[in-house]
Amino acid sequence: MNQPRRPVSRQRPNTPRRLLPLALGVLLLAGLTYYARHWRQFNRYMRRTYASLTSSRLTGHEKSPLLPGYSVHGIDVSAYQGTIDWKLVASHQVQFAFIKATEGVTLRDPRFQRNWRNAHAAGIVRGAYHYFQPNYNAAKQASLFARTVPLIPGDLPPVLDVEAPEFHDVAQLRRNVATWLRLMERHYGVRPILYSNYSFYQRHLAGHFDNYPLWLAHYEVASPTLPKEKWIIWQHSDESYVPGIRGAVDFNVFQGNFQNLLSLRIPAKAATPRN
Repeated sequence: MNQPRRPVSRQRPNTPRRLLPLALGVLLLAGLTYYARHWRQFNRYMRRTYASLTSSRLTGHEKSPLLPGYSVHGIDVSAYQGTIDWKLVASHQVQFAFIKATEGVTLRDPRFQRNWRNAHAAGIVRGAYHYFQPNYNAAKQASLFARTVPLIPGDLPPVLDVEAPEFHDVAQLRRNVATWLRLMERHYGVRPILYSNYSFYQRHLAGHFDNYPLWLAHYEVASPTLPKEKWIIWQHSDESYVPGIRGAVDFNVFQGNFQNLLSLRIPAKAATPRN
């Protein structure tokens, strides 16, 4: 007796499993494309992450190579660097240092006075900087710096660090920056130096303060994109090491020889602050 034939069941292909290699290939291609466009930032992030994870092993004797092609090297520091052995720093070809003094209208760097004295005693050409807060009164910020920093002949000009992105109006930012620079030039009798990073400078400051010497921060490049006649100091790294400082520090080079750097210092006739 013939049995009724059962319908043959056909297995449908497992579509998700077949698409998985294609999806992985697309993700890999997207990742490689992203890395090709942002490899500098990615490598920088990985280095900084590694440095953070291994910071407890630092001894204060680590040393980064100096940037070739320049003869005058310097650092800039704040309380973040902790206690600094300035004599040891000076013995490793650090010829100048900018030291954070103030920020905004009330903040004085707690290590400024110690760093200021000890850098000078170690024979390092010193300068001081103010971290500018664009939404605070510029005259009050200038007053705080003037009351904190006793510049004398042989010191480098005052520096205004302009990079804080939280501001409401770029025209007002420029007016406030101009006020600080003008007041400090009148007070110390020497033209201040303007500091900023490349992208901030290009977006907000370029073409408005060309009469002031520019200290430019620009990382992960062989040389600054701005023409050499536009800047005098290049901060080429914020993750370098020098014996005498436990942890990372900013590295800078001066465009010119050591005598050119010395010519920037405050002369004797401009030493007395002007009210």
